[in-house]
Amino acid sequence: MNYHSGSHGSQSQRVAAVIAAHNVGRAVAATVRACRAIPGVDLLIVVDDGSTDDTGRVARAAGAVVVRHSVERGRASAIETGVKVAAMRDRPDGPPRHILLLSPDLGDSAVEATALVEAVSARQADMTIAVPAQKREYSGYAPGVARRLIRRKTGWTCHYPLSYQRCLTREAINAAMPFNGRYVLEAAMTINVLRAGLSVMEVPCNFTHSGADRSLGSLNRAARMVDALLATVSQGFHSNARSKRRAAHEQGIGVPYPAPASSNDGADHLPSPGVRRTEMVG
Repeated sequence: MNYHSGSHGSQSQRVAAVIAAHNVGRAVAATVRACRAIPGVDLLIVVDDGSTDDTGRVARAAGAVVVRHSVERGRASAIETGVKVAAMRDRPDGPPRHILLLSPDLGDSAVEATALVEAVSARQADMTIAVPAQKREYSGYAPGVARRLIRRKTGWTCHYPLSYQRCLTREAINAAMPFNGRYVLEAAMTINVLRAGLSVMEVPCNFTHSGADRSLGSLNRAARMVDALLATVSQGFHSNARSKRRAAHEQGIGVPYPAPASSNDGADHLPSPGVRRTEMVG
């Protein structure tokens, strides 16, 4: 499957890039500028999550729409704010924008998100998740716990369960919200989207981080994430989520699970009553 190929839909479908930023300073400017080169992106939203530096001013000077939280609320809350802003700026005579979630410190490499956007716009999946083009799987305890949690709740075995860079249809982001906890954000998004009957796909991207976003790579964050993941293993997610788990299945990178979004009719991606996309268990 060629996840880099465009489609007629990608030419008309608009995308809002949502960047949650906290004390990243000038690093956010290069990311905002690079996003302008991503096909379909016509709205750049930076949510300044209680920064005490000039993050908001720098982002605005780079051309982003900046919304500020007076105090730090966390990435999950910042994303929800960004999605609401995108919805308010949608045109009433057009489809809602897809949502592209990016870290603030990607710099010029943010343009790699083109692959994520094109796959969603081509209806290959309702949500695409970035994975490194070279390394094939996360190592470490926290990713392992997240991978097992996602498999237990949905049947899907993913390679990069904690990857943050994603593109989602509006239907998918609405299914993912409200988010379940601050440090289980990525896993909860995947679970809620899949259990809503939508499809996901991992896509190789050559992102690089400058290190300005200190929410990444922290051992303390990893430890707290494990605690949050373990705490949610026995809990349900959204009340409207499906109660049955799909048969355990591992898809290759670049292959949608459980089915390509383009195989569904219209905007309603839920299977018809009595119809199963894949074998269900439990």
